[in-house]
Amino acid sequence: MPPGGGGPMKDCEYSQISTHSSSPMESPHKKKKIAARRKWEVFPGRNKFFCNGRIMMARQTGVFYLTLILILVTSGLFFAFDCPYLAVKITPAIPVVGGILFFFVMGTLLRTSFSDPGVLPRATPDEAADLERQIDIANGTSSGGYRPPPRTKEVIINGQTVKLKYCFTCKIFRPPRASHCSLCDNCVERFDHHCPWVGNCVGKRNYRFFYMFILSLSFLTVFIFAFVITHVILRSQQTGFLNALKDSPASVLEAVVCFFSVWSIVGLSGFHTYLISSNQTTNEDIKGSWSNKRGKENYNPYSYGNIFTNCCVALCGPISPSLIDRRGYIQPDTPQPAAPSDGIAAYGATQSQSDMAAATPLLQSEPSLTSDELHLPGKPGLGTPCASLTLGQPTPPSSMPNLTAEAALTDVLPLKEEHVGHQFLTPEEAPSPPRMLAGSPLAHSRTMHVLGLASQDSLHEDSVRGLVKLSSV
Repeated sequence: MPPGGGGPMKDCEYSQISTHSSSPMESPHKKKKIAARRKWEVFPGRNKFFCNGRIMMARQTGVFYLTLILILVTSGLFFAFDCPYLAVKITPAIPVVGGILFFFVMGTLLRTSFSDPGVLPRATPDEAADLERQIDIANGTSSGGYRPPPRTKEVIINGQTVKLKYCFTCKIFRPPRASHCSLCDNCVERFDHHCPWVGNCVGKRNYRFFYMFILSLSFLTVFIFAFVITHVILRSQQTGFLNALKDSPASVLEAVVCFFSVWSIVGLSGFHTYLISSNQTTNEDIKGSWSNKRGKENYNPYSYGNIFTNCCVALCGPISPSLIDRRGYIQPDTPQPAAPSDGIAAYGATQSQSDMAAATPLLQSEPSLTSDELHLPGKPGLGTPCASLTLGQPTPPSSMPNLTAEAALTDVLPLKEEHVGHQFLTPEEAPSPPRMLAGSPLAHSRTMHVLGLASQDSLHEDSVRGLVKLSSV
């Protein structure tokens, strides 16, 4: 092309190649930032989360909505139809006291339903493996067979022997008074029970709010029921009983709901008052863990021996922080360095194979074979080469990489024109590949073993291609 002439090279445009991309397969214009995920998004239990993990509830929340509707409807009817008449006829303090009880009930209900009851975090794979290793060492099980870990451990608390059970779901030994909830699929610290009416488990972190909820709900139910009856009686004195029911039909509905619910609510409040005074849980009371029928020496090691102290500890003690950190961010996995390949990758093995060979103890600690075992007739050892290699089988490559395949095969397999049969290659004539340990009695056997595992297909191709060329010559 003459200089200065217009040609195709003059119209060419060269695009710059960005070297700031972290991956060669990643386009610099389509690079996106991966948003960090929070722990509640991958939480293993059967729970539902709202408001970016701030609200934690059980998956079955249908009964909780029924509880919410009953409280709101009954209280709303009372404030709408009964309180105006009672405030005028009796005192304005009635709607004020009813409002205080209502807000206290709703606050404790939502606090019980939306909080973490004391869920214990599950063990990570490393922690679970370390725990199983400790169990094997304690049991003296050094065999390779599988043996399940024991289900219990014994600890002494205030002179009383307490058994710790192993949770096969969470892979931990549950602390004292903890239990696994089958509905939420979590181990809960100081597990009391799973309450469907509040839509959550009741445990260490929300038990006091649950008790204050049922106690205040008992007062609210009795309060509404008493003043609804008062309202109906005052109206019936003026216009008669039937006319009073016609004038205030909402009072009839409130009285029916409160009458059928007050017995269960008051009974439940009394039962949990007994549990708090003796520092027990519902789970322990149902199972009879500290019952005197089991023995004279069986007693509750968690009780302080005083009703007032037990109540203060349950209702006024500090609230322990949440252990699951549900709003925390998931830490990215740190990349691990690749293990050395020990020369296996030189013969066509992939990087994953070389990493597996370095990480697997069986590939590093290969059993040593004596020379007698290698040449024993009828008993070939692991990795022992065949006594003869036919021309149709792959042969080891030459140790000189600059020679062509034809010259290498000519040196390894010398052919004579007048020879009718096939030429065989003995193990002593096989050349040793590079990067093998010199002076080892198993150098040839290891060579054939590596070649047979890593590059059998590629060697077979090369040998067949070389034999075709030799046959043509």
